[in-house]
Amino acid sequence: MIRTGSSLHRFYLYVVHHPLVSATLVFSALLLIGLLLQNLSGDFQWPSYAVMCLFYSAMFYVGSRSGKKRETLSDEKEVEEMILAGRSLPLGLALFTMTATWVGGGFINGTAESVAVHGLAWAQAPWGYALSLMFGGIFLAKKMRSYNFSTLLDPISDRFGDKMTALLYIPALLGEVFWTGAVLTALGTTFGSILGIDFNLAIILSALIAITYTAIGGMRAVANTDVLQLGILIVGLWLTIPFLLPEGMGLAALYGSYKGEMGPMANLFPPLDGWKDPNWGDSYFLWWDSALLLIFGGIPWHVYFQRVLSSQNGNVARWLSIGAGVLCIVAAMPAMIIGMIEATTDWNAMGLEGPEVSAVVLPYVLQNLAPAVIAIIGLGALASAVMSSADSSILSASSLGAWNVYRPFFAKKSQAGIPKVIKRLIWIVGIAATLIALQVQSVYELWFLCSDFVYCILFPQLILALFDKKTNTVGSLAGFLVALFLRLGGGETVLGIPTFLPYPMIDADGVVNFPFRTTAMLGSMLTIMIVSRLTASYSPPRPLVVRDVQK
Repeated sequence: MIRTGSSLHRFYLYVVHHPLVSATLVFSALLLIGLLLQNLSGDFQWPSYAVMCLFYSAMFYVGSRSGKKRETLSDEKEVEEMILAGRSLPLGLALFTMTATWVGGGFINGTAESVAVHGLAWAQAPWGYALSLMFGGIFLAKKMRSYNFSTLLDPISDRFGDKMTALLYIPALLGEVFWTGAVLTALGTTFGSILGIDFNLAIILSALIAITYTAIGGMRAVANTDVLQLGILIVGLWLTIPFLLPEGMGLAALYGSYKGEMGPMANLFPPLDGWKDPNWGDSYFLWWDSALLLIFGGIPWHVYFQRVLSSQNGNVARWLSIGAGVLCIVAAMPAMIIGMIEATTDWNAMGLEGPEVSAVVLPYVLQNLAPAVIAIIGLGALASAVMSSADSSILSASSLGAWNVYRPFFAKKSQAGIPKVIKRLIWIVGIAATLIALQVQSVYELWFLCSDFVYCILFPQLILALFDKKTNTVGSLAGFLVALFLRLGGGETVLGIPTFLPYPMIDADGVVNFPFRTTAMLGSMLTIMIVSRLTASYSPPRPLVVRDVQK
């Protein structure tokens, strides 16, 4: 239970018992900050900023009032309530929170950026992650829920032990932190453009609100705020489209103009024999490597399984995943259209230079082509997308750390301290993601990197832990090392890591078109299977364990 006596505890009780008062104080504080910003920036936009203040205050109200339910719970039930909302989410609420989590700021801003800069063919993430959700729902969701696991890493803990699980927490943590950094960057660029305030300040304010109500309300707060956020997101973005389209131009005409601008890259997919096409060449293999990364690399995320495991039963877990995949496509379409509008607009004829950096494509279009009121609506939609993903990722990484690292090594006898650890980790993870967001250059690159590590390292570990009864700890460790070596051997420009393995298909710019990510994933999977069987007498395989649900 929540420990009493401290001033922090008294503040916590006041917030959860008086959420309306607390939200009003947040609104007032944001308005005071606005008065200060007005004096510091001549471009400050009060109407847009006031809408942002109302939105953030509403999110804080909905999130903080969710913490009241945990006050009278036992230690075990409090932990379950905080990380899994008591395993009680119905299909409707679970569907909304799953969709809102995936359709984040990186998803929306990154899609618009990729369509505008690289072409529709390279905007793979929307349909890639949609397929990921569907595949996860069909093959994994019901099985995970039937064992009553608490986290993504529980089956890995059963098969490979606590030490190996703690090691595999590292790529899971990095993925969530990179993801959160990407969505916070999306919000910072949007607010900086439309509100006329500093990017860094927008990122810090957004992160502070999300971290605070997540620490107070846990998974239930995240799920409840997601309902409001997803509604604002989908309605808000679609409302902007008629005002952004050139006068008299429909969607078909827009795509025709876009295809004339982008050529073959305006197609959604490359030709089947793309390696023979001079427009594709070796990059055809890179396209497929990236596509497989997004489809299967989108599965081993705790931010996904946290919703699966929070659902009422296995059938709800399966259908919420499939339904969320469909809604992801619906939510991505406005961002694709906005990317096409940016690519086909003659900014010079308007006396403008176009976006300074690719990360600001969507807010730049809203700011310069939409009426002020419509731009504010788009701002609210973007803010909704960011908050819904940032809070989910922060809670996800914190839950994994507390449950699969702290609990098995430091709290085997009692779960009394786990809620406090989760809250501390929420702040640590949130601050780390904020620091990354303050440094990032491209939303899409960072967002893409999120799935990279989990695809190469975590995906084979999770699949074999669930479906191969003969795998063991030694095989898991060998597979981890092989995946890490093969993946890093292909280099990573975002992290400044050069290519050091002689992969084929390296172009003049040093880009490896050979599908080395898929090679790393398959190499890891085969290594785990082979080494496990060779070392079975030394390290006997262990079974998965069905958990008892707390009553």
